[in-house]
Amino acid sequence: EYQVALHAIGDKGNRVALDHIEQAYQNVGGRHLRHRIEHAQVVAITDIPRFKQLEVIPSMQPIHATSDKNMAKDRLGAERLKGAYAWRTFLDQGSIIASGSDFPVEYANPFFGLHAAVTRQDQSNQPPGGWRYEESITIDEALRSFTLDAAWAAHQEQQLGGLTKDKWADFILIDQNIFQIPPEDLWKTKVLQTWLAGKLVYSSD
Repeated sequence: EYQVALHAIGDKGNRVALDHIEQAYQNVGGRHLRHRIEHAQVVAITDIPRFKQLEVIPSMQPIHATSDKNMAKDRLGAERLKGAYAWRTFLDQGSIIASGSDFPVEYANPFFGLHAAVTRQDQSNQPPGGWRYEESITIDEALRSFTLDAAWAAHQEQQLGGLTKDKWADFILIDQNIFQIPPEDLWKTKVLQTWLAGKLVYSSD
């Protein structure tokens, strides 16, 4: 048995991925393996609950919403847009989101993704109020999706994702408190130091 990660963008693509995972459960099992769908983007509203029912992880990239916002409605239409970049809907149904950057398509900087997840705006604070802001998530939820839950999705929750006993001491020091600053400034966060396994590997000095 292997954990699988299927890439799917579009309602038909996500439905086919879910159908095959469901069929695999019936034929060979493997429900416990934490399978995931990369992107889980533009999902039919009726298929979003299947992620929870099938215990499939939506592995999503928040920066895509702000990259795509100017063309998404024109290309998808209003109905398909309801299931696009739907982070709040996934979280509210109990799905665990693993967030990432989709580098090298997007910048690897995780603070760009955190900013997009919380504000639903680009770095010029557009659009006012956020694009489909009802699907935004909190800074706590966003940070967890990039750390603890991303590690869990990769079966690495005992080694990575947080600073607790027996985990690798991987951490960064940054120049501002991301829990206290205005959300629109999240993307401006700078890394001062990077530590891997308890060793300093980068310093901005």
